[in-house]
Amino acid sequence: MHIAIAGNIGSGKTTLTRLLARHYGWEPHYESVDFNPYLSDFYNDMNRWSFNLQVYFLKERLKDILSFQSSGKDIIQDRTIYEDAKIFAPNLFRQGNMNTRDFETYSDLFDQMQNLIKYPDLTIYLKTTVPTLVAQIQKRGREYENSMRIDYLQGLHELYEEWIENYGGRILVIDADICKFEDNPTDFEDVVRQIDQTISLLKDQR
Repeated sequence: MHIAIAGNIGSGKTTLTRLLARHYGWEPHYESVDFNPYLSDFYNDMNRWSFNLQVYFLKERLKDILSFQSSGKDIIQDRTIYEDAKIFAPNLFRQGNMNTRDFETYSDLFDQMQNLIKYPDLTIYLKTTVPTLVAQIQKRGREYENSMRIDYLQGLHELYEEWIENYGGRILVIDADICKFEDNPTDFEDVVRQIDQTISLLKDQR
């Protein structure tokens, strides 16, 4: 089974991935941020490095998915390939940080990749408002995120809301403004209960 955690920057994806991997015994796969060769440059000059960064993420995500599909393991993944293609790249294009030529090349590359992949069995979307994201980004204190603009986060937020409305796979939405699964055991138990119910339905349909 392939479970994915989706959500904006600072929504709590990595934390929930870790907690659920421990609870269920799933194998966790985290987003490569500490080892990404473009991320720091990107936050300092989005226009120059946006295409490089997005292609790097796309390459890494495809490699992971192909590995998941052949592993036979229960996997939980921090962020999906669809977020890269449907949210992050379009946001850069809309805000003028990726030119038309690069965006069209990137979009065509993803379209070709879709022939090789399928949706996760379940995607858990952490729905958050921008003030919550800002507070959590400041709390974790990653140096390369210090220059991130509010309008960049807001653009991502709007695209996430559009994406979820039209998502083609099975989705579970968690209101991460209210549900404090990291600090409140009752909230985490509620997340687990919802996941258990969804997984039970999935198994019944197989």
